[in-house]
Amino acid sequence: MFQALLLTQNDKQTIATLGPLDEARLPAGDVTVRVEYSSLNFKDALAITGRGAIVKQWPLVPGIDLAGRVEHSSDAAWKPGDCVVVNGWGMGETNWGGLAQKARVSAGWLLRLPDAYSTRQAMAIGTAGYTAALCVMALRRHGIKPGDGEVLVTGSAGGVGSVAVKLLSSLGYSVTASTGRPQEADYLKSLGAAHIIDRAELSAPGKPLQKERWAGVVDTVGSHTLANACAAAKWNSAIAACGLAQGADFPSTVMPFILRGVTLYGINCVYVDNAKRAEAWALLAEHVDGATLERLSVEIGLSQAVAQSTVLLDGKVRGRVVVDVNR
Repeated sequence: MFQALLLTQNDKQTIATLGPLDEARLPAGDVTVRVEYSSLNFKDALAITGRGAIVKQWPLVPGIDLAGRVEHSSDAAWKPGDCVVVNGWGMGETNWGGLAQKARVSAGWLLRLPDAYSTRQAMAIGTAGYTAALCVMALRRHGIKPGDGEVLVTGSAGGVGSVAVKLLSSLGYSVTASTGRPQEADYLKSLGAAHIIDRAELSAPGKPLQKERWAGVVDTVGSHTLANACAAAKWNSAIAACGLAQGADFPSTVMPFILRGVTLYGINCVYVDNAKRAEAWALLAEHVDGATLERLSVEIGLSQAVAQSTVLLDGKVRGRVVVDVNR
């Protein structure tokens, strides 16, 4: 038996229950992992509260992240005791996820935990931090270099935003952090933000083409914020879009793209090949240290995940939420 957070549905209402499950209920898979830590993400909170149509299979254990040790493997690439991390691959949506003490997954989903990180630190990064790394990699591949100008990070006090600010600043970029929480200015500066702006500067409808300002953008917000970021992007700059905290709409025009050669990259972190995942984790391990991860994360027990989901969706959580599944 193991403890798990199980989501069921009754009359289209989501019910989240923490309790024991028999290992026989785990789905089919090559590798059984003894989970040590998971995390709580925006998508997880939507699933747990039922506020978003995230879950595609019932019943389901939520959690798009996990880190732990291999307990059993039918795949020769993995042996008991191996430290592993898993992000995405439909966990918490179509496949059982990491908010449990055990998980059974496909061998191809596993990555070896970088030596620089413990399982807890890996979940202080989690899908959010790994997504931030994918965004930064997209900007670097585009050719944006430190010294080219300001790089904007929207939703900067959140999980993706916090790691993006730290990673970009560690790479030498001048980071401007946009947030709706002015009380987090000192926190963002401690991560390396050079400038702080109020999200109100970006969140209202704006002109389709604005004064050039941004050499690059990591956007976690969408809607008018993304449209305004594009409108103020410099010639031949790039925007990496990975979230929709403000909305899924994109009330923009083609002007930034055809008049300034701006490129918009969509970042999907769920189904990325393992070579690119390993590259992202290696970049994080080199530039985001353990002390920083302590500063940008809080820890809760699995028993607190349901209550914390509402707090997260209300925009009251700073940085990352690590979940100790053993308490």
